[in-house]
Amino acid sequence: MFNAIALFASSRRHGNTGKFVDRIATNLKFEVVDLSEVRMSAYDYEHRNRNDDFEPLMKRVLEFDQLVFATPVYWYAVAPAMKVFLDRISDFLELPDLLNEGRRLRGKRAYVVCTSIYEEPPASFMNAFRDTFNYLGIRFGGVAHANCRDGYVNARHDNDADSFARQVASAGRE
Repeated sequence: MFNAIALFASSRRHGNTGKFVDRIATNLKFEVVDLSEVRMSAYDYEHRNRNDDFEPLMKRVLEFDQLVFATPVYWYAVAPAMKVFLDRISDFLELPDLLNEGRRLRGKRAYVVCTSIYEEPPASFMNAFRDTFNYLGIRFGGVAHANCRDGYVNARHDNDADSFARQVASAGRE
């Protein structure tokens, strides 16, 4: 079984990236959490934001073995809500009462699902994820990318999503 959760960030829930990750999620039967619906403030060095929804969400995320990060490529970077989520992981590395929880990220497997107007996701975009995963001890499982220069084309992009889901499912059986 693919024990996973997806964290989705985009300005359009049912845009290109939303359609792409939803197709993958349907195949692999995992939940997609829309970060725009989560009350989550930006990282704060003083940690004055502990009463928002980030900590409960992160504790829930930690219950899964596989994490899917879904975002379009915006100016060679992730969507703003995804950036906030990634930044806030620092809370689980800095706050003494969350440190043991944060260590549970080690050994998890993460995937990136993204769309852009390019044939491949930009290296700067992917390096941000790879470097973050490496720092946290998360294994990078792969990327599903769709070139949506002409929008989401069901015949092509659904096939790509299905193919990625099959690869992930077979890797999970190894």
